Amino acid sequence: MSEEEWKGGRKDSRLYKRVRAEKQKSLAGHYERIRAFLDERGRRLWAANEALRFGRGGMRAVAEALGMSQMTIITGVKELKGDLRTDEMERRQRRFGGGRKALASKHPGLVLAIESIVDASTRGDPMAPLKWTSKSLENIREELGKSGYKVSATTIGKILREQLEYSLQGLKKTREGSSHEDRNAQFEYLNCKCREFHERHQPVISVDTKKKELVGDFKNGGREWQPKGQPEKVRGHDFEDKELGKAIPYGVYDIGKNQGWVSVGIDHDTAQFAVQSIGSWWRQMGQQTYPGATELLITADAGGSNGYRPRLWKRELQRLADETELSITVCHLPPGTSKWNKIEHRMFCHITQNWRGRPLVSLDTIVNLIADTRTNKGLAIQSALDENTYEKGIKISDEEMALLRITRDKFHGEWNYSIHPRTATT
Repeated sequence: MSEEEWKGGRKDSRLYKRVRAEKQKSLAGHYERIRAFLDERGRRLWAANEALRFGRGGMRAVAEALGMSQMTIITGVKELKGDLRTDEMERRQRRFGGGRKALASKHPGLVLAIESIVDASTRGDPMAPLKWTSKSLENIREELGKSGYKVSATTIGKILREQLEYSLQGLKKTREGSSHEDRNAQFEYLNCKCREFHERHQPVISVDTKKKELVGDFKNGGREWQPKGQPEKVRGHDFEDKELGKAIPYGVYDIGKNQGWVSVGIDHDTAQFAVQSIGSWWRQMGQQTYPGATELLITADAGGSNGYRPRLWKRELQRLADETELSITVCHLPPGTSKWNKIEHRMFCHITQNWRGRPLVSLDTIVNLIADTRTNKGLAIQSALDENTYEKGIKISDEEMALLRITRDKFHGEWNYSIHPRTATT
């Protein structure tokens, strides 16, 4: 790691943590190689010297890496700087095997008592002592006190790490629930369709609704550069402003051209709003990009306003097909796989990054921040405000559905279908 990267890490907390972890790992490796050849004082002085070389936060970082007490390293630093008298330094050489015995060795039941409190298998057990409480070191210490063990939180943490091999961990999203037996087959089918359309130079788009956003001076996630000590002030509570309301961004991402369109709605996220947004993309961007197009492929989630179940979605697509004279093919992602939608990690994530740490004080602010989103790979987005109102709960009769020119594919026709424009004769 170069000096420039290290200095940059001081300003960027994520890089700083990564660099710090790399240095700690390197220190631990060096220490293990020479540990057997050093006595207690030699280990203390070596650790103190490394702490001084480490820089800011060095004592704590070295103590964590080597499993030493910070007080031991502080003592070593004093010795190196000559702050201790010679006779004091000589008395700080411990004989082999000296020192206070570990509590775990003096109280064999302590380790088992700690394990019984924090063991994941006790979750849901009505007799588990910390069923509804955070398993912090302080709470574990208090629970052990009820059993007669007087032990510090530091000692508990050491036993968890070294003897029980526990570590602080967050939750990991891995369980996706039951998946459809044709999940992989649907993805293969969808990819094949995308390739076919691209080979014919026909547009392929990914669509979805982004998370609704409160309009007003509310806190927004992330951080932005501001004068030191002068953060922008926002409201303390995230209660919707009835006058400003919420913004509903509906996105259309052109997979082949790396371009996008976002309609910012103010009413309801319905199938009418979704298809109206697709129509706006076609009129503002798609028609100019694909002047000779006769078909359009839409990839969408299985649920929501553009799901495969709502009849209104299909009726509105029929209207769009009649208006544009495009044959519209729709391929839905299998249920429970919305995170794989292209628009999520190719467009929406960059929009979120662009307005991080900024309050979305008005609808114009939202539209401008979306439209100004750029990436090094050439992503270009256009955006506009949709002030229309969209009625909820519209029912489509069987008679109306019978008038649609819809062709369902042989493979999962509920997920894969095409809607053809109706001519005057039809």
